[in-house]
Amino acid sequence: MITFRRFFNCIIMVKKAKKKRKPVKFKTITFKLSTRQKKSLDKNCRARKTTIIKLIKKSIDHYLALKIEEKPVQQIPPNQLNLFEDQEI
Repeated sequence: MITFRRFFNCIIMVKKAKKKRKPVKFKTITFKLSTRQKKSLDKNCRARKTTIIKLIKKSIDHYLALKIEEKPVQQIPPNQLNLFEDQEI
């Protein structure tokens, strides 16, 4: 971006320096798949014409988009006892 400044009745063009971008930090996650799961993943990738990494990232995109402050909804199993819910102080 170029700006103009006045200096002793002369106009000088000044070029602003670009801000440096903050480097993105990546973390590595590993997990194991069975042979059957790997074959299934490969077939899905070929059918969608994409890579394994892109397919996995698209699959977990909903969870990646959640904000850190949001707490995930805890699912209560049907056989859970309600011990303190009915008590009044």
